[in-house]
Amino acid sequence: MKKDGNIPYKTYLEENEIPNKWYNVRADMPVKPAPLVNPGTGKPLTMEEMEPIFCKELIKQELDNDTAYIDIPQEVQDFYKMYRPSPLIRAYFLEEALGTPAKIYYKYEGSNTSGSHKLNSAIAQVYYAKKQGLKGVTTETGAGQWGTALSMACAYFDMDCKVYMVKVSYEQKPHRREVMRTYGASVVPSPSMETEVGRKINAEFPGTTGSLGCAISEAVEVALASKGDYRYELGSVLNQVVLHQSIIGLEAKAACDKLGVKPDMIIGCAGGGSNLGGLIAPFAGEKLRGEADYDIVAVEPASCPSLTRGVFAYDFCDTGKICPLAKMYTLGSGFIPSANHAGGLRFHGMSPIVSQLYHDGYMRAVSVEQTEVFEAAETFAKTEGILPAPESSHAIRAAIDEALRCKETGEEKTILFGLTGTGYFDMVAYGKYNDGEMTDEIPTDEELQASFATLPQIPDAK
Repeated sequence: MKKDGNIPYKTYLEENEIPNKWYNVRADMPVKPAPLVNPGTGKPLTMEEMEPIFCKELIKQELDNDTAYIDIPQEVQDFYKMYRPSPLIRAYFLEEALGTPAKIYYKYEGSNTSGSHKLNSAIAQVYYAKKQGLKGVTTETGAGQWGTALSMACAYFDMDCKVYMVKVSYEQKPHRREVMRTYGASVVPSPSMETEVGRKINAEFPGTTGSLGCAISEAVEVALASKGDYRYELGSVLNQVVLHQSIIGLEAKAACDKLGVKPDMIIGCAGGGSNLGGLIAPFAGEKLRGEADYDIVAVEPASCPSLTRGVFAYDFCDTGKICPLAKMYTLGSGFIPSANHAGGLRFHGMSPIVSQLYHDGYMRAVSVEQTEVFEAAETFAKTEGILPAPESSHAIRAAIDEALRCKETGEEKTILFGLTGTGYFDMVAYGKYNDGEMTDEIPTDEELQASFATLPQIPDAK
């Protein structure tokens, strides 16, 4: 391994350097994300209309487009210290294997029991639910990382947790399911037969493997039927989640500044947009304010390409069409992606914040196929010693591709990507790849057009 001057392999902040405020990138966006809309009225949702679904404090954060920095509650800061700060790692071994002049860094979020970045928002959301005096929360989970994180947070605050897990992931990832149950959560494969919307989806799509949109519908239905004892909590997409995940980017930027390093490229995998939005937040803020420039890249699966092949329009966040409408890049709420192995990226839409930044040209997006993703994951595991989650491996794929381009051109770009979690519960997927049984399924233009045709006709809300 060829060391680069005094740059260490791992860089940690001191405990007292962990940020005590989240950064709200919306405050610096010249065009704010469009408001959530009531599908019945076509008007922006009021706080009162959102209260049956979300916790009051989270609604305030969801609606706040102007406050740049929001205090992290002391109880949440204390919890963060169990696993934060997370390391910024220089991928010396990967660089050497690729023979690239590029400098590659990754922010590693997998060093907690949930195995991913999801705990950053889960603990905050459950804290606010506990503070409000609720009995418990409901949620959906795709790969199982969010459900695991939320079950951990609920156990910490002694609250009930009901998780609707996308059926294909429930079957592919029994170990993550059991971690949730160990922390006391009730875990149900979605779509189920215990909710009205689940029964409807099963009838309309017999044998469906489910999707995040389906699971969201079920979790929201149960929360609404609880007569005020429960609220729904979402692990991605919403503004409040991107806000909480800004802790990733704030730490990453602080570590880069400490090293005297300025990334040329910032790369993140993109499903609903939480980890990507959190990683890029302070860098995007500098770009928005004209203080610096970065090439920000979202990487999504070719099987669920909301940014690269979707449309920017108002759409339901869930398949059952019981949630508010969000203006985002979407494939249509009825679109059910193929049963790929990156369950956390199988969502039909994208964060309104990420969507607006992309729409306004502050970032770009690429899509990659599943087999190429696992090839990159294997390369990374062999060189850097961490088995990455399939979701994170989309970012790894793009980082490797850029590093190889630098090898051809001789450019010494500095690349930063987010390693959002570990892949140790994804062995079914790795087994399919190792056995040569993994396939790439890409939706046709005709399939997407049919889905777009079902989008609700909602003009921009005023």
